[in-house]
Amino acid sequence: MHTIYSEESVASQQGKTVFITGANTGIGFETARIFAARGARVLLGCRSKPRATQAIEDIQTICPKADLAFVKLDLANLNSIKAAAEVVQAESSLDLLINNAAIMAVPRSLTEDGFESQFGVNHLGHFALTGLLIEKMLAQPGARVVTVSSLAHRTGKINFSDLNGTASYSSMSRYQMSKAANLYFTLELQRRLSLVDSATLSVGCHPGIATTEIGRHFPAWLRLITPLANPFFNSAAQGALPILYAATSPEVIGMGYYGPTKRGESVHSAGKARIAEHILDETTARHLWERSIALTGINFNLK
Repeated sequence: MHTIYSEESVASQQGKTVFITGANTGIGFETARIFAARGARVLLGCRSKPRATQAIEDIQTICPKADLAFVKLDLANLNSIKAAAEVVQAESSLDLLINNAAIMAVPRSLTEDGFESQFGVNHLGHFALTGLLIEKMLAQPGARVVTVSSLAHRTGKINFSDLNGTASYSSMSRYQMSKAANLYFTLELQRRLSLVDSATLSVGCHPGIATTEIGRHFPAWLRLITPLANPFFNSAAQGALPILYAATSPEVIGMGYYGPTKRGESVHSAGKARIAEHILDETTARHLWERSIALTGINFNLK
C-alpha cells in the first residue's frame, strides 16, 4: 500500500544544518518548524529581525530544544546577500539550502541593484545566494539545493530583450517568468554539478495552491473571495510538504521536481511533479545562467 507523504514521513535531521530563505512566514515558516522538530540546526533567512525573532519564539514554544538562528537577508540587495552568505559560511557545515522566499504579482519596482523586483528577488537573488554558498555545500555529503518554483512556471517565458520590464510590465506574467527562471536554474545547476561529478543535488519543488501571505498584492476583489476558496487549497503546512520531500526523501534525484499529488498538483501530500516542456530547453537555460552571472557578478566555483 502506498504511504501518503506527511510531516511524520520526515526522518531525523539531527546533525544537519539547513538555511531557509523567507523562513518567518507561510511555507518557509512551516518548513523551518518541521526541520527544527526533527533536530536540524535551522538558519532563518529573513529581512526583518522582529519578524524572524517572533518566528523563532513561535517554533521554540512548540519545540523548546529547537536550534534556530536568524540570518539577515534581503534578496533585493546583493550586498545583503553577500553579508548573509558570509554568516552562513561561518557555520561548521551547510547540508541544505532552501531557496523559498518569493514575491508575487507586485506593482513594478526595482531592487536596490536596479533589477525588476520579481525577477530580481525570486530568481537573481537566489542565484547569487546559491553561487556564494555552493562551494561550502560541495564538501558536504548528501547536500541539496532546493529551489521553490510554482505551477505558474508552466506559462512562464524569459523575456531576454526586456528582463527589467521596462518596455511592458504585467505583474502576473513577470511572476510566471521568475518561476520559470527558478526551474531553468534548478536544472542547469544540476547539469553543471554532474559535469564535475558532484554528489550535491539540485532539485525543484512547488507548493501547489497554498493559502499564504504571498497574495497580498492581489486585486481587492480577489483578496475578498480568497477566504471562500481556502478550504479547497493547501494550508501553509501542507504546502511545505513538497519542500520537505525534495530536501529529505531518499527517492529524490538531481533535476527532480516535486509537488502535491492531487487535483492537477494543486493540493495534497508530495510526490513527483511535471516540468513544462519548454523548461527542458538547455540553450535557454545556459543563456539565462550567463545573463544571471553578468547581472549579479556572482559566478559558481564548481570543480
